[in-house]
Amino acid sequence: MKYVPDSTADRQFESDNTVDRVGVDGLLSELDEYAVEQALQLKEKNEGTTVTALCVGPEKAVDAVRKALQMGADQGILVTDEAIAGSDYVATSLVLAKAIEKAGSENKVDLVMCGMASTDASGSVVPAMLAERLDLPQVTFASVVETQGDQVRIKRDSDTATEVIGATMPLVMSVTDQTGEARYPSFKGIMAAKKKPLETWSLSDIGVDAGEVGLSVAWTEVTETTARPPRTAGEIVKDEDGSGATALTEFLVSKKFI
Repeated sequence: MKYVPDSTADRQFESDNTVDRVGVDGLLSELDEYAVEQALQLKEKNEGTTVTALCVGPEKAVDAVRKALQMGADQGILVTDEAIAGSDYVATSLVLAKAIEKAGSENKVDLVMCGMASTDASGSVVPAMLAERLDLPQVTFASVVETQGDQVRIKRDSDTATEVIGATMPLVMSVTDQTGEARYPSFKGIMAAKKKPLETWSLSDIGVDAGEVGLSVAWTEVTETTARPPRTAGEIVKDEDGSGATALTEFLVSKKFI
């Protein structure tokens, strides 16, 4: 899961053009809520299954993990370290993979569930990178998920076709917002989450050198940002003489809307 700036808040950048994830309000990425929901549904269908919510981010990202615990996840892990700041997809996938391997040393990992993208960067590449690092098959952009034992079948919709893909666990999966609405934490779930285990790991805990992550080794870099321009007054079309429809049509054509 990813802790992202609240899209309704005033999002900002740091002096090095990285996203400010500390000085702004943040939350669990909405698209990752669908991944949590699908994981919980699989848990409900398979007795003895546990769901671990894993997040990489600043200390405030613990709020995203708590949201997943409130929804029904059994335990949470936050990997936080100052050296991670500014990491790109490559470094982020490394940290996540090492954390999954550490978690899997105690409990077998059958399925790594991801959202289709984050609501801030919208990269959609981390699930594939995770599959490569963990040496697991991947089934991505699932709009429908079906399981029976260790067999998984998904439906993936594209602009030109619909694919049905099957695979055998263990694997990495990403799901879209078409899989079904994510549940809201109930009062009982919120209270129960306070007693669930929530661990905080550093880079040293998962065996990652600080020199492998961060902005200094990132393959991509934001070189410039521009503030959003202020909203301007709209154009009013009056229809006093019956020319309103023509004026509206001409406006839409000028903007290439029609």
